[in-house]
Amino acid sequence: MKVMTVGSPRAIEAITLAERLDPGEPGAGEIRVAMHGSSLNFHDLAVVDGYIPSEDGRIPLADGAGTVESVGAGVTEFVVGDMVVSCFFPDWQDGEPVAGGFRRVPGDGIDGFAREAVVLPATAFTHAPRGYDAVEAACITTAGLTAWRALVVDGQLKAGDTVLLLGTGGVSTWALQIAKLMGATVAITSSSDEKLKRAKGLGADFTVNYRQEENWGKAVLNWTAGQGVDHVVEVGGPGTLAQSIKAVRFGGHISLIGVLTGTMGEVPTAALMSKQVRLQGITVGNRRQQQDFVRALNSSGIRPVIDSCFPLEQLADAFKHEASGSHFGKIGVQW
Repeated sequence: MKVMTVGSPRAIEAITLAERLDPGEPGAGEIRVAMHGSSLNFHDLAVVDGYIPSEDGRIPLADGAGTVESVGAGVTEFVVGDMVVSCFFPDWQDGEPVAGGFRRVPGDGIDGFAREAVVLPATAFTHAPRGYDAVEAACITTAGLTAWRALVVDGQLKAGDTVLLLGTGGVSTWALQIAKLMGATVAITSSSDEKLKRAKGLGADFTVNYRQEENWGKAVLNWTAGQGVDHVVEVGGPGTLAQSIKAVRFGGHISLIGVLTGTMGEVPTAALMSKQVRLQGITVGNRRQQQDFVRALNSSGIRPVIDSCFPLEQLADAFKHEASGSHFGKIGVQW
């Protein structure tokens, strides 16, 4: 079986094509899935680059979608031929977050989906959205579910709310589509006027180039006539949090889901407290939330924004494209 692995020392250049034993047939409660698509996330890049340590020879990619080839005894949720998509936390089925970190996350603590086939518990997958191909389906596992949980599950987004999104990567483009689906008004930032133009085409109501407007939090605040936005999907981390707090309303909600500007930094606690802002750390979501997201996608007709797609054998090139920051939306991988 063909797989892609990451060698040592960690680097994009250390990604190589290798052969592994076929996983065989599924046991009780398991399914065998022929994998056909994935999408890249910052988390995957961090594993490949060594920013997140993992075992030598790790098979990367947390997102995976494909077709059920066979089912083990006792499996009734799936049948042969079903298109399925992986869960980021395969052991977190429902309820509140559980301890464990990333030790059971595919492509991190365990092998991921950059391979031809897998045999895993049926509970490590959900049905894919109807009509999605494998690459589109794989886009929901990490980025899509993160945006859904941030806005709908924990943010309790409702029609008429205002939302601020940072950048135009996978999470933010998903969040833009979800917010518009729910009847919200959306502001979005980018360093690229061309990307902001594309965001407008997806329904963004207000755009701001943060390279041209350093005090972009105030610009968003002014756009809301001084009231502030109801929700912020904060993917930057310490380098952007102060501006996000400036932009949010009193009693508003900030979903802290990214560390693109680093993992440590100053937090303007006085502003956070005086505005009584709810600052919530979010890491993807559970299987039940993914099933709810899939139902919403089935009834909405929205599809992920895919910047480009690479063959599995060109996975290193896909990561180089991600590292360049030039993409808009998701980067797909197909085989």
